[in-house]
Amino acid sequence: MMSPSRATAARAATSVPNESTPSTLEKLREFLETARMKEKMGPHAFAQFEKELHERIMEAERDIVAAEMARLDVDADAVVINGKVHRRVLRQSQTYMTSAGEVVVERTLYKDRKDEDGRCVSPMELTIGVIGDFWTPRAAEQALWVATQMTPKKGEELFERVGNMDPSKSSLDRLPKLIAETWEGNREGFEKMLRDGLQIPEGTVSIAVSLDGVLAPIDGANNPTDVRARAAEEGRLSKGPAGYREAGCATVSFCDDEGDLLGAIRMARAPEPKKRTLKKTLAAEVSAILRGHPDLKLVKIADGAADNWDFLASAALPAGEEAVDFFHASEHLHAAIAAAYGDGTRETRHRYEVLRDTLRDEERGVEKVIRALKHLASKHPRRETIAESLGYFRKHKKRMRYFELQSKGFMIGSGIVEAACKTLVTQRLKQSGMRWSTRGAQAILTPRGWDQSERFDKAWALVAATFHAEVTVLANVIALKPRSEPRRARARRASR
Repeated sequence: MMSPSRATAARAATSVPNESTPSTLEKLREFLETARMKEKMGPHAFAQFEKELHERIMEAERDIVAAEMARLDVDADAVVINGKVHRRVLRQSQTYMTSAGEVVVERTLYKDRKDEDGRCVSPMELTIGVIGDFWTPRAAEQALWVATQMTPKKGEELFERVGNMDPSKSSLDRLPKLIAETWEGNREGFEKMLRDGLQIPEGTVSIAVSLDGVLAPIDGANNPTDVRARAAEEGRLSKGPAGYREAGCATVSFCDDEGDLLGAIRMARAPEPKKRTLKKTLAAEVSAILRGHPDLKLVKIADGAADNWDFLASAALPAGEEAVDFFHASEHLHAAIAAAYGDGTRETRHRYEVLRDTLRDEERGVEKVIRALKHLASKHPRRETIAESLGYFRKHKKRMRYFELQSKGFMIGSGIVEAACKTLVTQRLKQSGMRWSTRGAQAILTPRGWDQSERFDKAWALVAATFHAEVTVLANVIALKPRSEPRRARARRASR
């Protein structure tokens, strides 16, 4: 017969190693007493004092953490984990990375004997929430954040200089992929929980939704060497970033009554057909925000790319105002005027500034700009740039009501999503010599997006919780064996 009790009941009886902690603290006291006896201490000596003090404190922290981990170990005949009975197999030492550095802890391993292919598990690791059989939760959180900001090599150097834990660059490279595997396995559920807990900035009056893309060196594109070789065979020069694919970026910006930014959600996905996952996630974010805050106004902003507007203007998003990014429109305007009056001339500068201000600040300004471009096109019929710009303004005329949009307090620029393309993707994925797999790129983009959206802590709490499990100790376990026959009966049966 087996009677269950909580794991905490068994832990009180577990012996906790405590010999090392007092000695470490005693060494720390001796170090401080020795330092106080020195009458003078220059800058170099004080820096060395700080370094040694930090090392000794980290040593004490490691001892304390290791002792606490050992205390949380469960040494019983059987435990229940996720509704399944696991029986004790052996005790074994394991190295763990804590936020103070590596520790070695002896823990008990258990196995579900009904699952022949199952792996042994440690109740201590499940109670603490150890990640990847190696990282304590706090250490993994710190390491993941660092991995989103810099290369594993620079991350290794950073931890070495700081002097806390000392993970290797290979460990820093593997961790984001491990977290991404867990996140992507339940991505929609995790994202819904983030949306449910979202608090919009105080003073928000409108939201601006934007979509864009940026090329990055991610596997799946044409090989750069092959592209250039093919171009050479055809007698032409290879132009553009060969071997690159487009990563998608999207933002939801929270704006005040004057259209100024209060905060933003930033997200990015590795290359995929038509940015399907990114668009689905963006639509879910916008719909959730407007369901919770139906009084908010909505504007959709992007450059003139057809794929962006096929989505933004579709029924996938709630109805709202639409605007072509003012700065992209200004670039097309400048190109047309420069084609007529020369790039960099005083005439070009003057006419551009007048028409730019007209476009932005005057009612029906886009109509006046179109008339001006028609005049230039008639004067310079062979200048293709002028004709192309005129077509651009005619096509997006309804999305260039900048005076009206500003008077309603809307943002008119897509600078937030363009900045996200740079800070979220380019700065991390496009450093010298980098090449990414789709899986590896997404493993960085997801937590980097959390960080730039002020969601890192909440998202980390969700994914870290998946490495935790409740453990119940089974007391009074009796191993029942089939009743064996008497020896004489077995002998008679064997002789027949």
